[in-house]
Amino acid sequence: MTEPLSVLNNQKEVPKSREALQEKYDKEPKRKEQDLTSEHAKLPIPTGWRILVLPFKMKDRTKGGILITDDVVERAQVASTCGLVLKVGPDAYKDKERYPEGPWCKKGTWVVFARYAGSRIKIDGGEVRLLNDDEVLATVENPEDIFHDF
Repeated sequence: MTEPLSVLNNQKEVPKSREALQEKYDKEPKRKEQDLTSEHAKLPIPTGWRILVLPFKMKDRTKGGILITDDVVERAQVASTCGLVLKVGPDAYKDKERYPEGPWCKKGTWVVFARYAGSRIKIDGGEVRLLNDDEVLATVENPEDIFHDF
């Protein structure tokens, strides 16, 4: 019996990971409401003027079923990124001088932010971003509408 090449070289195989929590939860069977709340309990709680955002990950297949490489997806999202607001800190948008019209976003809103904005936090093979309230550039109804459609 022949050994796999990785065993012969005394190297472990490096698992491939995706950069969105959404894919992990899409593949798992639907869970009860209490299970979903326990998953949300693992997420960090934003303090002060910060906002917790789950970055949007474009589909990795075209409508015709062709696989799209990560490089192509990344090029389509070069300038800015969309994300779903998961939690908002207690002081976000409270400064009446800077935000006289009130908050720009709330939990469940899709927002646009700069590609390198905020702090990246890896959780369960995915990534969430912790943004300052002034790093939100815009809000959108559907993130797929603003990215190039393959």
